[in-house]
Amino acid sequence: MIPRVALPWRNGLRLRVPSGSRGCSSSSHNTLRNDDGRPIVISPPLVSLDIPDDWAPSPAHSCFSSPISSSNEQTATVIDGKFIADEIRTRIGSEVRRMKEGIGMVPGLAVIVVGHRRDSQTYVRNKMMACAEVGIKSMVAQLPEDCTKDQLLGALSSFDADPSVHGILVQLPLPQHLDEGKVLDVLRPEKDVDGFHPLNMGNLAMRGREPLFIPCTPKGCIEMLLRSGVEIAGKKATVIGRSNIVGLPTSLLLQRHHATVSIVHAFTKNPELITCEADIVVTAAGVPNLVRGNWLKPGAVVIDVGTNPVEDPSSEHGYRLTGDVCYEEAVRVASAITPVPGGVGPMTIAMLLSNTLDSAKRVYAFT
Repeated sequence: MIPRVALPWRNGLRLRVPSGSRGCSSSSHNTLRNDDGRPIVISPPLVSLDIPDDWAPSPAHSCFSSPISSSNEQTATVIDGKFIADEIRTRIGSEVRRMKEGIGMVPGLAVIVVGHRRDSQTYVRNKMMACAEVGIKSMVAQLPEDCTKDQLLGALSSFDADPSVHGILVQLPLPQHLDEGKVLDVLRPEKDVDGFHPLNMGNLAMRGREPLFIPCTPKGCIEMLLRSGVEIAGKKATVIGRSNIVGLPTSLLLQRHHATVSIVHAFTKNPELITCEADIVVTAAGVPNLVRGNWLKPGAVVIDVGTNPVEDPSSEHGYRLTGDVCYEEAVRVASAITPVPGGVGPMTIAMLLSNTLDSAKRVYAFT
């Protein structure tokens, strides 16, 4: 039986920094906390991680070591994203109740959906259910597939002007006739709980800057690594996929946590040679079973963001979900791995709720 892990609350992060540097503790002033004083999300503010790059000269005799090899078959620990997300959502619910009792207000999340894509409808339904579970007010604007840009921007402006709405997200992808970039440009960064506005993405990329919101899926990936005791600083990480939604912000976030990051994409030659050097692999390519066991360094930690429907007549719906990683092979090589489903997906929704709560706290100066 494959062991599953959802480690309890950790008092500190396993992030080694030089003595005298600014603290990386999760007890920073702007970490969300509930009434028992424990943080909801343990990822620290990014500016607290910004330490100088002090390069030490390499010894003249130093050389690269050989790749690690192992003949002993191992079974990876499964990082239980659903368990971790449930714990986070419980604490968010407690904090929302405290806000309602203290100031009579609750966070509000608005979602704009264009068209009737089955996957988008499912994602939105899950988000609305999660909001109801923790006490966050939610609302949905459903627009037709052939809606105009002005209609979409009108819905966006309406939610932007509503003071009870603290977070707005436009469910992606949009139909081809609508420019996603222009839509995101109109969204106020203060309500961009998806973290895709250029200002939030730019602040994520720049040392010394703190985005108002970190994109939910990358934030969830880092949160799982931290809660599972995975050391990020100084490690080699490979991100497979470079989308604006997952790949790009994940690579930026790993760099802010001091990993040495390589990005693999469709034009990369010999991607398996790059990936097999990584201590941490995050894959978001959207290609079923792309990453095979021989792509992985023995003992690597694998975060599989892929959620790909694969035909399966034996399944109730005629298909099953699989990740980008060939799971059956990877569990015999990796030290830890996220399952699909039950890994990154629940964490993405938990981080959306956390960002929405964070936004409301900022608006109401609620501590």
